[in-house]
Amino acid sequence: MEKLTTKEDEIMTFFWEKGAMHVKELIELYPDPKPHFNTISTMVRALEAKGFLAHNKFGYTYQYYPIVTPGEFGEGKLSGVIDKYFENSYLDVVSAFVKKDKIQLEELKMLVEEIEKANNSK
Repeated sequence: MEKLTTKEDEIMTFFWEKGAMHVKELIELYPDPKPHFNTISTMVRALEAKGFLAHNKFGYTYQYYPIVTPGEFGEGKLSGVIDKYFENSYLDVVSAFVKKDKIQLEELKMLVEEIEKANNSK
């Protein structure tokens, strides 16, 4: 999954919160001074090209809607962090959380149970 800029991430958050919108409706969600229509329109089209949004045509206007869920986006972002900072080792990630007391023993046991269930159902 492609990375998003901070502004693209902000736009996706609006779409996840509000659903399908025209660019004009999206701009209304911004505080004053509002961004220029062309700027937001360009960013929305870039998000569509990256595979995050799609559109329906209504006359001469487009209504855009998200085709990637926040969960899917988060998984992609997390994978990028794990690859970049933990040499793609999920075990190292879990170890780091354990060392910082971010994961408790009971949570680890539940995780192991989930993994075993998933492996047994294959």
